[in-house]
Amino acid sequence: MRLSELKQGDKRKIKHFQSSELELKLMEMGCLPGEEVVVEQVAPLGDPISIRISGYSLSLRINEADQIIVE
Repeated sequence: MRLSELKQGDKRKIKHFQSSELELKLMEMGCLPGEEVVVEQVAPLGDPISIRISGYSLSLRINEADQIIVE
C-alpha cells in the first residue's frame, strides 16, 4: 500500500521507497524505513497531505507520498 492511499487518521510504518530518485530527499526529511507515519490532514483536492513523523509535521505532495510504500 502507498502512503498516498491512506485516509486522515490512518497510521502505518514505512516499508521502503518506490523511487530511488526521491529516496534521499525523503530520508533527509525524516521518512525512514521502520518509522511510524500518521496522516494528519488531506487537502480538499487530495494534494498535498500533512503527515506526522518523528515527532513533527511534514507536508508532502501526492506524487511524493505515492513513492512511499507502507505496511
